[in-house]
Amino acid sequence: MHPDWLSNTYLVAAAPGGDGFVVDAGGPVRPLMNAADEQDITVTHVLLTHHHGDHVAELGALTRRWPGAAVLIHPAERAMVDGATGDLEPGAVLNVGGLPVQALHTPGHTLGMISLLVDGREAFTGDTLFRNSVGGVRAPGHTSYADLKHSIMDVLLALPGETVIRPGHTDPTTVAEELENNAFVRIWRGLDPEGAEPCTALGEPATLVLLGDDYDGGHKAWVRWEDGSDDIVPGSRVEAGR
Repeated sequence: MHPDWLSNTYLVAAAPGGDGFVVDAGGPVRPLMNAADEQDITVTHVLLTHHHGDHVAELGALTRRWPGAAVLIHPAERAMVDGATGDLEPGAVLNVGGLPVQALHTPGHTLGMISLLVDGREAFTGDTLFRNSVGGVRAPGHTSYADLKHSIMDVLLALPGETVIRPGHTDPTTVAEELENNAFVRIWRGLDPEGAEPCTALGEPATLVLLGDDYDGGHKAWVRWEDGSDDIVPGSRVEAGR
């Protein structure tokens, strides 16, 4: 995990002595290189969930260490990342060192956001779903609240409850834990009521549906604009009253 961005980079392999892959490249990557050396793992792929800098900043270090590794990302974002070598198409299944890796399209935070379901047991969710929080839809290349909700509720949380969620920032969780504990998900499931407090978000009048947790210890806000559309914005950009 990067000490400032709190973004995660993962080294994944079935066992020592075989092929493996890296998920994202925000760094620091030196500990992962050392672990690969210690475990005799050859990295054949770098799989990028999306193009944002806190997830690709140390890609060059990885490709210098493993120059033959394929660097794959959703085709909509390939041109945004120097060093990307190929497309990671939604629905594609790779086999790396005996591990099946399925690309799940989970747009919202970005158009080309990809989550990776590994061996049917662990999902690397990028900036779509976090422990007790969700991704925002105001970052560069974002799509919509509706896309984000669909990606979380109909794709990621439709996986078996025991599926481990390994997000793009901070701590892991499980599908079952997020269905039960995530404040955004609880409202989407109809377990908790929506809020209705008037607020100002991003300088515009809105209704605060939920001021939830964010991965960094701050807050993320679900707001409803005056035209009835919904949005997920930084909690720091929301003030009480209109």
